[in-house]
Amino acid sequence: MSLVTEQAAFLLDVCKLVQKANELGFTVTGGELFRTLEQQQIYIKTGRSKTMNSLHLKRCAIDLNFFIDGKLTYDVKVLTPLGQYWESLNPKNQWGGFWRSFKDVPHFQRTV
Repeated sequence: MSLVTEQAAFLLDVCKLVQKANELGFTVTGGELFRTLEQQQIYIKTGRSKTMNSLHLKRCAIDLNFFIDGKLTYDVKVLTPLGQYWESLNPKNQWGGFWRSFKDVPHFQRTV
């Protein structure tokens, strides 16, 4: 698959994820999708990211904000059903809440 095809498939899955979150009672707002190389370097320096191979650089990762009753939550346990749903949509999909070394709960990506 070309990168454009992967990006398009990724965004279609993001749409499904947002719809599922809505069905489960979450309000979802957008976070970061695309990131420049310069911004990634800043995130590395400040500890906000651990890699220069972020899929945000390829527009195949997104950070989303989840609200319950108007309150922002990044609680892994609360968001696990969404992480499971995300990963069930495609074997290339990964949720940062399942990562062992660095939990990135609002992060959803598609490996390319």
